[in-house]
Amino acid sequence: MTEARLIEGRAHAATLLQRVAEETAALIRDHGVKPGLAVVLVGEDPASQIYVRNKGEQTLAAGMHSLTIRLPAETSQAELLAVVAQLNADAAIHGILVQFPVPPQIDPAVIQSAIDPDKDVDGLSPVNAGRLALGLPALTACTPVGCMVLLRETLGELRGRHAVVVGRSNLVGKPIAQLLLQADCTVTMAHSRTVDLPSITRQGDILVAAAGRPEMVRGDWIKPGAAVIDVGINRVPSRRPKAAAAGKTIVIGDVAFEEAKAVAGWLTPVPGGVGPMTIACLLLNTLVATRRSLGLPDAG
Repeated sequence: MTEARLIEGRAHAATLLQRVAEETAALIRDHGVKPGLAVVLVGEDPASQIYVRNKGEQTLAAGMHSLTIRLPAETSQAELLAVVAQLNADAAIHGILVQFPVPPQIDPAVIQSAIDPDKDVDGLSPVNAGRLALGLPALTACTPVGCMVLLRETLGELRGRHAVVVGRSNLVGKPIAQLLLQADCTVTMAHSRTVDLPSITRQGDILVAAAGRPEMVRGDWIKPGAAVIDVGINRVPSRRPKAAAAGKTIVIGDVAFEEAKAVAGWLTPVPGGVGPMTIACLLLNTLVATRRSLGLPDAG
């Protein structure tokens, strides 16, 4: 069997961002409305700082209005809720994202529920989760949307395929299972406590690994020729002893990449696979939210 073909997320993300930029320009030209995305960062988490900066840069590059609100780590939940309320009422803002994690005095579930569902471009509010489960128009979490874009552009028609999802988080596992069901896949939900998990994953024409465990999925867990989407982002010590001793780390996925490459038909690398799609799909959600606020159909 030939080696798996890589699904390069960076290339697909670049294509999607170009489409979003073109649709944004058309929206401004034809309707005089510029999509606006507000990102709220509480505290100074280093990784979050990088994510927020990247989101702001990509938002501007797409021709959208970008607003970044930085709040001190001691911000109370009530103060953050007041900021969210202001953004909910701001007609120039069509998408709101509160960057997680937040400091311990703030309950993420309360914040997610406070965001206007029609501006919830992270797709994490109970209303959007409910809409998704019922098959109604919803803003859906960006990473699952990105996974679906990669699968459709790689495999084409998904109808009738057996998809196995490993992981049951609200952020990835549950929403991607719903999206796969809507694409007429037969979906099996599995997780770390599934009995004889390898026998389940080997049934999947599509295997989505989103368990948050480094290299949990081994090569012999994969059906030969399957499309494997590795959502995991795990930072572990470098494989080089000297670098590890110096505190250097590397990022790996939930799939044992080298083993999987010899079995799968298609495979996302980590990094460079699903990750780049997340910001692209955040901007896609912002565009969709803007169009819906104007009573327009979703962009093609």
